[in-house]
Amino acid sequence: MPKFKKEEHPDKNTEHYTFRCPGCKTIHVVYVKGFNINWSFNGDLEEPTISPSLLLWHNGYPEENIPAYRCHSYIRNGMIQFLDDCTHGLKGQTVELPEVDY
Repeated sequence: MPKFKKEEHPDKNTEHYTFRCPGCKTIHVVYVKGFNINWSFNGDLEEPTISPSLLLWHNGYPEENIPAYRCHSYIRNGMIQFLDDCTHGLKGQTVELPEVDY
């Protein structure tokens, strides 16, 4: 079953994929073409590998009780390796990416 989902983008020069992060428990986006931010992607939706590392952060919405977070990881062969600078409970661990369910 796929762990990455290709999303349609109105700009045909842009290509991106989404996945559910088990650390943040939210959807993350990986752009592989366009926006001058290009990760390399092996094209395998079931065992994705991207390079370089993926660094995401959010300032949070205190008024809605949504905390700030930082998520820094490598995705290789369908596994996600969370680096020690993550702010969630999976920092420093490597786990399998969940299957796409959205």
